[in-house]
Amino acid sequence: MLPILGREPTSGVGELTGPELASAARRVARRLPPGARVAISGTDETARLIHFLGADLAGCASLLVDPDWPDLDAVLDDARPDVLVDADAPLGEDLGTAVPVGDESTWFYLPTTSGSTGRPKVLARSRGSWLRSFTALGVALEARDRVLIPGSLSSSLFLFGALHALHCGADLRLLDRWSASRAAEAAREATVVHLVPAQLSALLAVLEQDPLLRADCALRLVICGGSKVDPVLEHRLAKALPDCRLIEYYGSAEQSLIAVRHDERLMPVVDVEATGGLLRVRSDLAFDGYLERGELVPAATGWTGDQAVQHPDGSLEVLGRAGAVIDTGARLIAAEAVESVLREVDGVLDVVVAATPHPRFGSLVTAVVEGEARSADLRAHARARLHPAERPRRWLAVDALPRTSSGKPARAVIAERLSSGEPL
Repeated sequence: MLPILGREPTSGVGELTGPELASAARRVARRLPPGARVAISGTDETARLIHFLGADLAGCASLLVDPDWPDLDAVLDDARPDVLVDADAPLGEDLGTAVPVGDESTWFYLPTTSGSTGRPKVLARSRGSWLRSFTALGVALEARDRVLIPGSLSSSLFLFGALHALHCGADLRLLDRWSASRAAEAAREATVVHLVPAQLSALLAVLEQDPLLRADCALRLVICGGSKVDPVLEHRLAKALPDCRLIEYYGSAEQSLIAVRHDERLMPVVDVEATGGLLRVRSDLAFDGYLERGELVPAATGWTGDQAVQHPDGSLEVLGRAGAVIDTGARLIAAEAVESVLREVDGVLDVVVAATPHPRFGSLVTAVVEGEARSADLRAHARARLHPAERPRRWLAVDALPRTSSGKPARAVIAERLSSGEPL
């Protein structure tokens, strides 16, 4: 079994050609102990990608460090890496490691959960699980494609997009950090982009305001994961870029891909079962387990923690996290359902609905809104579209929501600040 790329890429990344990228990865591999656990830090995403590919050649399992993790020391304590590598530093001593090392069952990646609802957990993933995930995505890239990865590779969503591009022989453009304006500029040449819905909304906002940039946009394909794409957002994409196709997928760091939408229906790519409204998955794309203080703890079940409905045609409707509810006045409010309604308002780039503690009602439904929507429009839309108990009683406007490295709203951070009274 070859490493994750399968073959030498025909295209590279940044200023490197495919052969140069492969050669650089081999130089890294020769300097790593075979089969080690490696933690890769650094600020240069191209250098981190090269170190990741080199570690895979050496049969190593890599943790791509995110300095913004809520508790970095605890994450490192769970991963227990044998080697700490700074991708920005000069290469170390050549150990003469012969490559490639390992097979399909070899751990190659130590991803973390997103951290949107708490401290990230460290997972163990095999090569085979991701190689099968590339096939499950069902996206054929062409050698002429340039794939834009507009965020840190510490996010498994962005790393998946980067490795899928190289695996398919496509060219790659990396942004060290998310910026809607920089992504829009990069889309003058990029034909494919991987992002989450909030980033797609922000990217479209830039294109909608700049007709010249919109006319120059080369995107033919948007691949969106992380959360559900609202119909309003999909309509904005079709209006701004009518020749651009949307592919949406649903999955998690633990289960990899679960379902993919190529047209109007989100179709499972693995065996799923919605029991009592909760979704369970049986999949050969899944992770091997969690790492706790360096030891593998196998996953107990395939429960995803999401509420879902499977329709008679086999399609899947994901309703949101089972735990994303607010107890207010003895009523349970589904936060993600309220968010979906509020995103319909003009000027809303993204919104998080969370609880603010209240001595009488237990919690107040609180909407934290990113964007330039008018307060009167938000309140009027809530009155028209939401049950009285679902309507936010507290409204907060922010320039930018706190986010994880994947671009998802950092719900745990928002909830903690609302509870403590800290500013957002």
